[in-house]
Amino acid sequence: MARRTFFSSVTCFLLALLIGSSYGEKHTLVDRTVTVLFDDPLQNSAKEVLKMYPAIRAELQKDLGWSTDFRPEIVLIKDSATFRRVVGSDLVTALAIPQKDLIVVDYSKMNVHPFTLATTLKHELCHLELHHHIAQSTLPRWLDEGICQWVTGGFAEIMTEGTHSILREAALSNSLISFEGLAERFPHEGRDILLAYEESRSIVEYIKSEFGVSGVRSILKYLSQDDNLENAVQKSLLISLNELEKRWRLSITEKTLWFSYISDNLYEILFLFAALITIYGFFRTLKKKREYKEEEDEENEEGKR
Repeated sequence: MARRTFFSSVTCFLLALLIGSSYGEKHTLVDRTVTVLFDDPLQNSAKEVLKMYPAIRAELQKDLGWSTDFRPEIVLIKDSATFRRVVGSDLVTALAIPQKDLIVVDYSKMNVHPFTLATTLKHELCHLELHHHIAQSTLPRWLDEGICQWVTGGFAEIMTEGTHSILREAALSNSLISFEGLAERFPHEGRDILLAYEESRSIVEYIKSEFGVSGVRSILKYLSQDDNLENAVQKSLLISLNELEKRWRLSITEKTLWFSYISDNLYEILFLFAALITIYGFFRTLKKKREYKEEEDEENEEGKR
């Protein structure tokens, strides 16, 4: 995370300073594409990063259509308390600081579903990539996070497991956060930050489902050419940003209403389904009996002859 997130720029600076001041205490592995800094027990994991990084970079290039022309530094932190002390949240598993091409990973949370090292690195590298091609003032926070969740199959760098109902609840209570409200930074509080992540994923997924992957990439292309978001959306999707938000909200509400209806009437739906199956079975059995009787009658007629 980083960028315009619930971390302030001061927090990001303090984290970079904290890590930077301890570089001498960390081990380093370097190749021509990436630098990995790690605590002593994480040497094997650091080697794994070096091994997997080229494939991650290639996947991201295919997803976004951009080539990575910078060498990031990836820091693996063993002590979760150090990471949490600066970040200020137990929910966060990793963050990216684009100004320094830096990715910081709380390794203690890796390999705990769904936080695999490879997926986490791809997500954070995506943030760095976006900020290398699009000016921070042009890239809204929801699109930044939504794109990175899209390329990693919905993965977020924050612990959101079991929170998918938050989006539905917000739709039903008419408390979805506006595009504008998610443009600069995400909320600080637990439920609202989870909703911000869910909305970001949902918005990009909606654009992809309605306008295709080409629609998503087109928006990024225009933003990278210094167009503002309104123009990028208009040129790419042929609708205004306000219209996009209205359509997305409507889609969320409709899905939520259907989900609520099915949930509220699940017993009746299952009962009706079972009744239909029973009726179908009855008529099927009746048909077989008639066919069997007709065959018997034909055989008896032939026997009489």
